[in-house]
Amino acid sequence: MTKFISWNVNGLRACAGKGFADVFETLDADFFCLQETKMQQGQLDMEFWGYRSYWNSADKKGYSGTAVFTKKEPLSVSYGIGVDEHDHEGRVITLEMPSYYLVNVYVPNSQDGLRRLDYRMKWEDDFRAYLLGLASRKGVVVCGDLNVAHKEIDIKNAAANRRNAGFTDEERGKFSDLLASGFTDTWRLLNPDEVKYSWWSYRFRARENNAGWRIDYFLVSDSLKDRIAGADIHNEVFGSDHCPVELILDI
Repeated sequence: MTKFISWNVNGLRACAGKGFADVFETLDADFFCLQETKMQQGQLDMEFWGYRSYWNSADKKGYSGTAVFTKKEPLSVSYGIGVDEHDHEGRVITLEMPSYYLVNVYVPNSQDGLRRLDYRMKWEDDFRAYLLGLASRKGVVVCGDLNVAHKEIDIKNAAANRRNAGFTDEERGKFSDLLASGFTDTWRLLNPDEVKYSWWSYRFRARENNAGWRIDYFLVSDSLKDRIAGADIHNEVFGSDHCPVELILDI
């Protein structure tokens, strides 16, 4: 069995002061994928025995960024998706393993007033094309903050958020398109009717009231669907406005 964890830490240096190392050790994953690290590699002494790490930082300091800690040595590692328009914000790391690809992603937010929605739509199409290219060669595991609550069950106040970033018809439609192209939402497959969230605003005591969104995911290409052995959302874990999500594959 292989255990994967994904967590948007909303600033790794801040999260490190809120028990990150303890969470890392407790969850004991084979792959621990981070989004929104908001740092350059080397700005923090962040190494764990038995793991190697890979970092993709944004050109703009203190913004975006991804990292992967892994117990398993990859065949190769790549950064970005090969589209210059998208590849300056540190949003994607891909590890090629013998029988699958692991893609760690921090999807762009459409932002207040949806001022980045048009860009987000371009990103969605280009990212889906990138994943399908990988999936034509071997299975794909995609994890990260996908910045969309797919269905009304994935958000506390669906009606009030209908045109807000992360719950627009356009973003939800692109997520549906991705699934239809050959990917499975692992947690929802195993928990078709359960309400559980992975992100809560820092405002309005949202986490205390569990007024959250499920926007952090593990997707697998359909060729790996039969290997899903477990999935979880660790909403008992604090340290960020997101909580870690988990996938276990029989692989």
